[in-house]
Amino acid sequence: MSEVPDTRYTRLGTDRIAYQVVGDGPVDVVLAPLTGDCIDLRWDWPPHAKYLHRLASFSRLIMFDRRGIGASDPVSGDPLPSWERWADEARAVLDAVGSEQAVIFGQTDSAPTAVLFAAIHPDRSRALILFNATARFMTDADYPWGLSEADVGDSMAVLEQVWGTEDMAEFGNPDAARDPAYRRWYARTTRLAISGKEAAAHARWMQFTDVREVLPSIRIPTLVLHREDVKWISPEQGQYLADRIADARFIMVPGADASHFNEPTAQTLQHIEEFLVGTRHAIEPDRALAAILFTDIVGSTEHAATLGDSRWRNLLDSHDAIARTLIDQHCGRLVKMTGDGVLAIFDGPGRAIRCALALRDSLQALGIHIRAGVHTGEVDLRGDDISGIGVHIAARVLDQARGGELLASAAVPLLVAGSGLEFEDRGERELKGVGLLRLYAVEG
Repeated sequence: MSEVPDTRYTRLGTDRIAYQVVGDGPVDVVLAPLTGDCIDLRWDWPPHAKYLHRLASFSRLIMFDRRGIGASDPVSGDPLPSWERWADEARAVLDAVGSEQAVIFGQTDSAPTAVLFAAIHPDRSRALILFNATARFMTDADYPWGLSEADVGDSMAVLEQVWGTEDMAEFGNPDAARDPAYRRWYARTTRLAISGKEAAAHARWMQFTDVREVLPSIRIPTLVLHREDVKWISPEQGQYLADRIADARFIMVPGADASHFNEPTAQTLQHIEEFLVGTRHAIEPDRALAAILFTDIVGSTEHAATLGDSRWRNLLDSHDAIARTLIDQHCGRLVKMTGDGVLAIFDGPGRAIRCALALRDSLQALGIHIRAGVHTGEVDLRGDDISGIGVHIAARVLDQARGGELLASAAVPLLVAGSGLEFEDRGERELKGVGLLRLYAVEG
């Protein structure tokens, strides 16, 4: 048995996150785990332990259990999309181990999470590795690969039924599943990592997540590895990623298993090592993906005329104080007050939407009614200010909102699956300077 690292803890709010660090190489690599994976049980399967030690021989490998899985605490607070929670956890662990910048390694169902982290946090991402990855798991009109909606329903039913049993091993790892010892270990791992009901809920989020629009925002070195014979994620899905991430390298490797640690691994590890040796520290980013929130007060001119300058100014001061507090509570950054509203950015649209809803409800007690617009897109970072087409689109989305309404651009619902937020399709709107864009109203 190879040496097993200590499991340590760091905190995110009141929640404890379990993590491990292996190796002392010159490059930090943080592993985004599969759903049914937990750090302590990896070491019980010798081929998995061997793979991790080999990866750690040329890196400092950082691993942790997501909240709600394995040795980490359940999630506290409002529900957020799974990838937003993972981003919070990753930053907390990276801070705990003193890592300023790491290579983000995503695989199969954790690949969308890795993509989004790299796009939103380019300052913490040195490079990106994707293994058996896809931008979306379901077919679409302009995306012929993946599962149909009917197939997704059938898959979820099977997943919930076989989770935690030896049959689960065959779900994505047919070659390794020929070994009875592997089947027993895999069944035990999935059983102790997360319940079948929770696994199915995460899988539903995964199937409906779509990060295609995010791919052009990634500007760090990227390696896309894909096994030749994996059945439910085709090589074309990996090639799609590489074609849309600037200067990404796509490499086919042998094998039919989805899990990165299953044999054959020699070529995979060789390509990863060569890639890491060739990466350099990323330059200070001047662009990043962000969730952009604009709000304004409905009928502000009429309010000011009715109340008079002094009372209106006092009301605006109260508005500003509440807005600053709520943006801070939702981990956003206030860019500026806009006179009778705010411009703020957030790591993800889940937080931006919840902040807007909280602000709307809090201000109603003061007799203030607002409207809001949310868009996820690239922004230019200009000191404390931001600019770019993403900001322009968010402003135009706000223009279309009615009093008390929160509108979101089409990219937003795809990125908040699993958060409990619901949307009503408001159809395509002609946005000045932007063109046609489908908008969605946040319900509730």
